[in-house]
Amino acid sequence: MTKAENRAAAKAWREYREQQRREAEHAADVAADLAELDRLRRHLIFGVQARHHRGDREKLMNAIDDYVEEMTGDRTKLHAGSSSIG
Repeated sequence: MTKAENRAAAKAWREYREQQRREAEHAADVAADLAELDRLRRHLIFGVQARHHRGDREKLMNAIDDYVEEMTGDRTKLHAGSSSIG
């Protein structure tokens, strides 16, 4: 392998590693955002039922679901899954 080929391979490797780092950083940011949105959504469902009107809670939860769908492509990402007992 010539010096030029070696430099090109090293440059391609650095670019590949940088791309991986950016993707991992973005995935961590999305996970943190989803965790905070999940906390807020659960608070709206379970924490403040007596203080907020049902319509306001529904609007806020729909807005959260819309944003989650925009981020992940799955509107129900934060919804509780079905459970099986037995």
